[in-house]
Amino acid sequence: MEPRWLDAGEQETWLALVSVLIRLPAALDRQLQRDAGISHFEYQVLAGLSMSPRRTLRMSDLATFADASLPRLSQVVARLERRGWVRRAPDPDDGRYTLAILTDDGWDKVVATAPGHVEEVRRLVFDPTTRAQQHQLGTIGRRIMGAIDPDGPCPPR
Repeated sequence: MEPRWLDAGEQETWLALVSVLIRLPAALDRQLQRDAGISHFEYQVLAGLSMSPRRTLRMSDLATFADASLPRLSQVVARLERRGWVRRAPDPDDGRYTLAILTDDGWDKVVATAPGHVEEVRRLVFDPTTRAQQHQLGTIGRRIMGAIDPDGPCPPR
């Protein structure tokens, strides 16, 4: 069976998307390293905890949120623990699970880091696009994620 090759317009779109997928995370990582001394992944872990009830998540749920394997997440959480930003504890509801808990110092780190991060997100993603394009981007992202994982969690509309 012959592959369904991309036409010229599709190839141009694909290459633009690939470039964004590679360069945007690197740009966000540079800003966070420069301004806060943390990686984009570390920030995502801290931010995920900061948005959770009682600033607490099961490690397995945090791994899903951060799109990380448990071993990778465990290494990052250990690094964040050494900095005093996160602590781990057994889940009192089910001891088979471990909770990741954002400490007060971790909360302070998120609060101090978030303004610079959101400004960089705004500069790189929202400032160069119109409201209509932003809406389209959200719709496109949700549709692609639905194709990747039809049963997975979908971000809110």
